[in-house]
Amino acid sequence: MYVKICGLSEPEHVEAAVEAGADAIGFVLTRSPRRVTPERAAELAAPIPPHVLTVGVFRGETPEEVRAAALASGVRAVQLHGHHPHADFTALKDLGRPLVRAVDAAADLRCGAYDEDLLIVDAPRPGSGEPWDWAAVRGRPSGRWMLAGGLDPANVAEAVEAAGPWGVDVSSGVETAPGVKDSALIRAFLRAARGG
Repeated sequence: MYVKICGLSEPEHVEAAVEAGADAIGFVLTRSPRRVTPERAAELAAPIPPHVLTVGVFRGETPEEVRAAALASGVRAVQLHGHHPHADFTALKDLGRPLVRAVDAAADLRCGAYDEDLLIVDAPRPGSGEPWDWAAVRGRPSGRWMLAGGLDPANVAEAVEAAGPWGVDVSSGVETAPGVKDSALIRAFLRAARGG
């Protein structure tokens, strides 16, 4: 089970995620309580080993803004969240970094439909941390796709069973308050996601 821990802003939480076996770590570079600057993302990402994908998360920025922040932060992948047109992905292909498309279940759920490398299927209200009907998407997304939205250590196994994703993505479900991550919750989530 591929696991992405998103919205990290403190070195100890990055370290906890890497040590616990996260496959990807997301840095929010857009408007959010979890936002970090590209410079801060670069500092946080510096000790992360090459096998862990560092992802810059954007929502609503232009391809030019995304490109500038991705290069400044040094992230190894770019995630466009919400209703970005296909042209935005095409414009960023030459960055040579994996592209991640994050959408709700009403969107086109074929991974690669927008030339992206990974797909995230999120709740109807992305970032709300609210559980939703995970089973409703079972069998619909294709390719390498992650389930997100309302996941936490207590329900991730149930969500995986319901939706059958290739991976999972969590942010608020490993927090004690908006934007405040918890190392113990990060470790618990990784264990639960992989049936440990």
